[in-house]
Amino acid sequence: MFEKRKGWKGRSVWLLGAMLAAGGCSKATEPTGASPGTITQRAEQETSTSKLGELPKVEGESAARVFAQRLEKPTSLKETTAVNVKLAPPANKELSDSLVRVVGGLEEPVVLFRSDALAELGLIPKSPGPEFFTLFTEVTDEALDLRTEREKEVAEGKFGEVTRETILFNGRHPAARFEGLEFQAQAFRSGALTLMDSCPARPASTQALWEKVLLIRDAQVVQDPARTWDPCTNQGTRGGVWTFAHLMRQLATGSGKSAEDFTLEWLSRWLNDYTVNGDVVPQRRQEMFDQVIRPWAIASGGDATLMQVGTQWHAAIIGDLDLDIAPFRLLAIVNRIDLASNTGGGYGGSSSAGELRFVFGMTQPQSWGVPGGTEATCGLKPFTTIVEYGVPRSGCQQVIDYARQWADLGTHAGFDAAYLSKLETLTQGVVLAGKAPSKGNGSALNQLRTNEIALAPGGQWELREFQLADEDPNAGTTTPGNGPLRPHTVALTPNDATHDSQVDPDVNTHVLGPVENGLNAATTVVPSSCVSSFTVPHKVNGNPFLGGHALVDPPTHWEAFGVNPGVATEVCARKEFSGNTCNGCHFGDTALDGTNGNNAFMHISATSGIPATPSKFLTGGGSGFMFSVPDQQFPGLTSWPFADLMRRHQRLYDIATCSTCSRFFVLDPGLLSEMEALAGVVPFDGLAGGVKEPPFKVGPIRDLETVKKLFESRASFAKEPRDLPLNFLRPPETFVH
Repeated sequence: MFEKRKGWKGRSVWLLGAMLAAGGCSKATEPTGASPGTITQRAEQETSTSKLGELPKVEGESAARVFAQRLEKPTSLKETTAVNVKLAPPANKELSDSLVRVVGGLEEPVVLFRSDALAELGLIPKSPGPEFFTLFTEVTDEALDLRTEREKEVAEGKFGEVTRETILFNGRHPAARFEGLEFQAQAFRSGALTLMDSCPARPASTQALWEKVLLIRDAQVVQDPARTWDPCTNQGTRGGVWTFAHLMRQLATGSGKSAEDFTLEWLSRWLNDYTVNGDVVPQRRQEMFDQVIRPWAIASGGDATLMQVGTQWHAAIIGDLDLDIAPFRLLAIVNRIDLASNTGGGYGGSSSAGELRFVFGMTQPQSWGVPGGTEATCGLKPFTTIVEYGVPRSGCQQVIDYARQWADLGTHAGFDAAYLSKLETLTQGVVLAGKAPSKGNGSALNQLRTNEIALAPGGQWELREFQLADEDPNAGTTTPGNGPLRPHTVALTPNDATHDSQVDPDVNTHVLGPVENGLNAATTVVPSSCVSSFTVPHKVNGNPFLGGHALVDPPTHWEAFGVNPGVATEVCARKEFSGNTCNGCHFGDTALDGTNGNNAFMHISATSGIPATPSKFLTGGGSGFMFSVPDQQFPGLTSWPFADLMRRHQRLYDIATCSTCSRFFVLDPGLLSEMEALAGVVPFDGLAGGVKEPPFKVGPIRDLETVKKLFESRASFAKEPRDLPLNFLRPPETFVH
C-alpha cells in the first residue's frame, strides 16, 4: 500500500490540470546475440493487452482545464477576454494559498491571478472555481467561427467515422475515458463562462487512419516508384524525394562537403573510438567496413580499403561512392506533431509543430544496384537510422494549418496519386535545405539516431545520436553549426559504462531529486497519473552523467536504490526517468523483448519486411487496446499501460480541429522585480520552469490590494504579443521517443 505522504491522496481518477512544462530514442527485430535474462522472463509472464473501453468513465467537465469569458470592458492592454486555467497545486506547497502564480521560465514568465480574487475585485465577471487562475487575451469572432466550422466538419464525417469518446492520457498512460463536450461559441459571445479546451468529437482512431496520418509504412508509400528507391530490388527512382540519398543531399548543403563525403564521414564515425562527455564510444570498425562501406563501394563500381593514418582509421574509396544506391531502405514516415512545444518553441528549440521523422533499415543485398534482386535476397540487417527534423512552423495558426494538412491525408480512401503528392509537399516543406536558416547547414534536422546490433562484435545493441551542432558538456550547451554530423550525447540517458543501472548513487540522486521534484505530488497516482517535467544534465554530483551512446541488455532499464515502493511519487519518478532513457524505452520499460508477439529492441522493425512491424508500445496491441508492462523495479507492484498511437491521434485532431488561437502579451521579467518590490516575494513555482535558485525571495501573495496593483502594472511590462492556443499551458510531458 502506498503511503499517503508527499502530497499523494490515494487512488482517484486523474484530473488534467498540471502547469507549464519542459520537454529520446526511437526505432525492432530479433534479439540477435542478445540474452534478455530475468527482465525478459518478467515481461513475458506479466505483460497484458486490454481494451481501452474497460477504463473508468468520468464526466467530461472533470477534465476541463480552460474556461474563457468576455470582459465587461477591455483591460489597459485592450484585452477583451479572461482565460481561466485550472492549475494543479504548486510544487512549492508554500504557494498553495497565493493569489498570484508565476510559471514558465524567468526570461518570459507567465503571470496568472487567482480567478476568485479577480472576481472579488470586479476585474472579471465570474470565477469557475478556486483551482483556476486567470490570464488575459482577445478572442476574435473570426477565431470562433474558424473553430466552429472545423468542429462541424468533423461532426459531419469529413474525416471519417466519428467518436465522441476521449481517452484521458496522463503523459503516455491512458487513465480514463469521457464524452467530449460541445464548444458553445454563441454562449461565449453572450458573455457566458465557456469551456474552451474540450474536443466534442474526433475521427475514430483506427489502424487504417494511423497509417495515413501518423505512422506511414504501407508499401504504396515506402516503395512508391516515383519517390523512393529500394536497394533490395533496384526498383524506384534513384534520388527520389523520400530516399536516403535525397535527405543526405539536403543535410550536406552548406557543410562544405559533397553529399557523398558528408555521408561517408558520418559512417566513418564507427571506424574509431570517440569520446562524448567523458564516455568512450568504442569503434565497430571491421563490421562497419565489411557490412556497409565496402559492399556499398563495390556496388558503386569501385572498391574500398581500410587505412590507418597515425592512430586513426579511414576508409579509402576506390572510384566514386554512388549515394543513390545507399543501403538504407525506407521503412516509415512518421508524423510526431504530438511533440509540439507547449509554449511555441518546439523540441530542439526550432519548432512548435513537433517533428517529422524518416525511418530507414540497413540492407546488404545480394544483387545490389542491378536488376534481379528480391525481398528474399535483400539481406535485411538489425540496424535502423532515423532522421528527425524539427518542423519549421511557429505560431498557433501555422501549427493548426500544418496539422490540418496531415488530417486531410486521412480523408483519402487509399494511397492514391493525390495522397502521395500532398505527402510529398508536407515532407519537402521540412527536409529541403534552407528551411531552418538558424540551424546547422540551414537544415531543420534536430538529430539523427541509430539503433543496431549488426555491427556488434560482441553481440550488444547500441544506440547513437548525431547532430549538426557542437556540444559543450562542461557548459551544458549545444550550439548549431555548419559542417558534418557530429556525435552527441544520447537524449536523457546516463553513461552506462560508469553508472550502474541498478545501484548507482548519481542515478538515485537524480531520480529522487529533479525527476521527483518535477512531478506534481498532489496529482500523482500510480499507475494512472504519473508524469514528470525534467531534464537530464551532463553532470550529476560533479560526475559526467549523460552518455555518448547507449547499450541495451544490459542495461535493460534503470533503477534507483533509494526508491520506497510505498511512496507513489518515488515509484513514478523512477519509471519516468527509466522509461525516457534509450535503454528503458528500447527494452525493459516497454517490453521490447521479442516475446508475446512484440518487437525486440526496435519500435519499428528493420527485419520484418514491408510493411515494417510496429511495437505494442505504439499500437497498444491493436486499435482500441492498451498494452501494459510491469514496473521494472517493482514488477509485483503495478503495470504501466501504453497506447501511443491513440495518444498521438487525439493530439493531432485536437490541434487540427479544436484549437482556438489568440494573442497573449509576453511579459518582461522586470515585472517580477516590480512584484518583489510590492510584495517582498515572488510566487514563482520554479520547478515548472527548471529554475533551481531564482534571484529573488519566493513566497505567496495573499493581499488583494497587491493583486490589483500587479494587474494594473502588466501594461508597463508587456512586450510583443505571441500567437498561442488558449490552452497553451499544458500538463508537463518529458519525452522525445
